[in-house]
Amino acid sequence: MSKLIIPEIQESHMQTKGMLTPMGRGSFLKYLGASAALTALVLTGCKDDDDDMTIQGVNLGSGDTGILNYAYALEQLEAAFYSQVITSKYSGMSSAEQEILTEIRDHELVHRDFFKAALGSNAIGSLQVDFSSIDFTSRTAVLGAAKVFEDLGVSAYNGAGKLLQSADYLLIAGKIVSVEARHAAAIRDLLSPNSADFAGDDVVTASNGLDAAKAPADVLMAAKTYIKNTINASNLPQS
Repeated sequence: MSKLIIPEIQESHMQTKGMLTPMGRGSFLKYLGASAALTALVLTGCKDDDDDMTIQGVNLGSGDTGILNYAYALEQLEAAFYSQVITSKYSGMSSAEQEILTEIRDHELVHRDFFKAALGSNAIGSLQVDFSSIDFTSRTAVLGAAKVFEDLGVSAYNGAGKLLQSADYLLIAGKIVSVEARHAAAIRDLLSPNSADFAGDDVVTASNGLDAAKAPADVLMAAKTYIKNTINASNLPQS
């Protein structure tokens, strides 16, 4: 089975014996074309690390900072999920499936670490995940959860793009969502090989051929089951 093809944002120069390994900070920021963005990403104001964990929950912040923290929260969730998938492999996982899932995990680790580095002192803390509802010994349960996470991630980036003010951040988000969409297609193909489900009507709008876009409030509500922390998105831009 061939590996995932990730145009433009492909971390091919990270490969060791054909598999991906997490980048160092300088490498992945440069690779994502984020140097200019980081110049502008001296986000105003520093905060104490404990400021996130208030009675109101983990406060994502406002403006572009809030949207980046929103993406960072979702990438933390995905990175944690795929890390557990590879640590506790489900029964009967084939070598091809392991290769695909490992590569997806490594992509998510890169995305997570990118947002943490880019946000600097404005980044939210590490979230506590709750995967107790997922049977990691079951292929059906794991791939079903992966489908949910990937579809949710694509719709989250699509819905948040219009809320970004910085063209640099929008470019980065566009690169990352293209990777997430390929993850979604790969997972769907594992569930239903050689079918049209890789771009199913449940996620692609038939009239325009575009993936769904969801508002942060809807995405966070869907992700709530898997995150122990309360996420405070009240200061995110609405339009």
